[in-house]
Amino acid sequence: MIKRCTVMVLLLAILGGSLYATDFKVNGVYTAWAQNQQAFTLNADDYNMNYIVQMLRFKVQGITSDNLKFVTRFDIAQGWWGVDNAMRTINRLDNRGKSALFDFKDKNYLMHVDQAYVDFKHPTLPFNMKVGRMWFGLGNKLMVDNNYEGVQVGFGSLSLGWAKVSEGADNTTDEGAYNGDSDLYLGNYKGAFGDFKYNAFGFYYKENVTDEDTTAYIVDDLQFFRNHDAATVTQLTAFGISGSYKAGKLSFDGEFDYLTGKDEINDLDLSGYNLYAKLSYAQSDKLKLGGIFGLGSGDDPNEAGFTNVNKLRTSGFFYITEIWEDSIMPDEEGITPQGLGAPNVRAYRELENTTIVQGNADYKLTSNTSLFLSGSYIIASNEIMEADAGTYFAGENGSTDLGMEVDFRLKHNVYKNLFFMLRGGYFIPGDAAGYLINGHADDMDPAYELKGMVVYKF
Repeated sequence: MIKRCTVMVLLLAILGGSLYATDFKVNGVYTAWAQNQQAFTLNADDYNMNYIVQMLRFKVQGITSDNLKFVTRFDIAQGWWGVDNAMRTINRLDNRGKSALFDFKDKNYLMHVDQAYVDFKHPTLPFNMKVGRMWFGLGNKLMVDNNYEGVQVGFGSLSLGWAKVSEGADNTTDEGAYNGDSDLYLGNYKGAFGDFKYNAFGFYYKENVTDEDTTAYIVDDLQFFRNHDAATVTQLTAFGISGSYKAGKLSFDGEFDYLTGKDEINDLDLSGYNLYAKLSYAQSDKLKLGGIFGLGSGDDPNEAGFTNVNKLRTSGFFYITEIWEDSIMPDEEGITPQGLGAPNVRAYRELENTTIVQGNADYKLTSNTSLFLSGSYIIASNEIMEADAGTYFAGENGSTDLGMEVDFRLKHNVYKNLFFMLRGGYFIPGDAAGYLINGHADDMDPAYELKGMVVYKF
């Protein structure tokens, strides 16, 4: 009852405050997923998941003028059908189901606020400022893609941002706390050369590690499984450039990133890079042919610890395949484990230690129906070693063969704002996938998924 009253007060406050605005806009999306997942741990006997999840999201804007508005985005009635996981202990290790991995979200919470900020412009100068909880992201969402509290300032084509990532404890000071503050600083410049549009960007992340601090916010406090060779990040600097080009029937998107930093807890230097290229050619009004190449750096086996880093923190909206790395995160944007990089499986996400080559085709069957097909070959950029449980370098065997995957996506528009989608994939693992996810290659069943979706955008 208290939850319901709280939500109603918040909604009334939003709607009431909007009465003073010149314009009041509400839009959003409802999505329901029905999923069948098999052998995501590469063992068909242990992993057989069938579930339905849903999310209703609102974006509300109160616009006083062209120069002033507030923006908030919130989710309600979000969760798994038939899974009532509201009652759970605080203990994250015992007496809980798998749904407790998902950062205390459950189907019974009535409202979760993703964004809430004020956005204003100077009336005469090319100056814009946003203050509050908002989205921070760069490029193709390979390195940073998350909602944080902070400030973003725009000066024409240049934007700068600062986000408070974590206080490290439930207080407003580090005095007496083991974990130091974490801060993120970002810069982004947009420009163009004719038909070529580009973004040049960079960021600096710093966690103020103390003498008593033995953990890091990334990876320790993310509250979901990461692959066992993920680096611990306490300081990270990155620079990148992304670009897009379109000329007639040809279109191109690409990105290159370089990252360097520190793991001050284990006294390690970190470094890494990403290279991404996507090409599409419209052969006719109905058929598009395309290809994708992705290359992310990895580590050589090293008993001192893992030092490769490809990103800071992402929500998983960078997409290439259905199974291998499609991993929209439950703790970030929605309660639904997706690809092998989802919170319950220790696989890679984005381009971590991954080299991938894909060919694809998108065919318009009718004016309202389209079919997308793709085939991908995936290897590890650096060898992955087998590992005993809790030990990363116990084995002698290694491999770079992650596997192959074929995917499809069938989409039908019922109305302009409503569409149905049937999508899925079939992943044939290589030994390297087994070493990464389980530490061994004893269980090597193909992983596959079939997903039905209903999406209404308003």
